[in-house]
Amino acid sequence: MSRPQFQPEQAKEIARAFADEGVEYVFIGKSAAILLGYPASSQEVQVLPEKSPANGARIVAALRRVGFEINGELEDAITRGKDFVQIKNGPFDVDLVFAPDGIENFAAAKARSLELDGFHIANLRDIIASKRASGREKDLLDLPLLERFREEYERMNPPALRSAADVAAQRIQKTKS
Repeated sequence: MSRPQFQPEQAKEIARAFADEGVEYVFIGKSAAILLGYPASSQEVQVLPEKSPANGARIVAALRRVGFEINGELEDAITRGKDFVQIKNGPFDVDLVFAPDGIENFAAAKARSLELDGFHIANLRDIIASKRASGREKDLLDLPLLERFREEYERMNPPALRSAADVAAQRIQKTKS
């Protein structure tokens, strides 16, 4: 049986449930690029969650809320933070990627991510790095178009300028932590 293609409404459902449960995550992969306006299709929602038993338990609760059937084996894989967890027993497909190729860790990806319309979305450069590092033919075929999309996206959405006071405050905050 053919599964429906990724639709932004699916990401909204996940984002709402994750927010309600306090899940730490960012959308990654082609589905994340689609949320930024990339003109393509994907079969699943792809998420990079923080890897911890507590976050895993929150993910399980959120997915159940959305209508996924999470059995004991799947719950264990999620709470352990298994590198790749593919979930196809719900209203749509979800990939939890706790260790994506080309992205050093969740904290770094989260720090570079952006929030747009309630979505926590990986930086396009991280999405591209992950696809490049995967070495999969289908990901490598996407790279030229994703690179062109990134260039246009960054041209249309330059980063906000920060004042010297903002930069100094951020440095002080980092030294305190």
